[in-house]
Amino acid sequence: MGIGQAIRELRAEAGLSQEALAHEAGVDRSYMGGIERGEHNMTIINLLRISRCLRISVSELLHRAGV
Repeated sequence: MGIGQAIRELRAEAGLSQEALAHEAGVDRSYMGGIERGEHNMTIINLLRISRCLRISVSELLHRAGV
């Protein structure tokens, strides 16, 4: 599984919409969609922001993604 898929699953488990997660993480909703579909590479800063919003460590997110 890729990072985007792991983010999508964690977002769904948290009961967040894509728009809500994007807003909380401070990124554009279309950018968030691209991340989840694997169309965008993300910066370390955005990875930190997203993982913080999902209340998971970056290392756990990467582990869940199989990285």
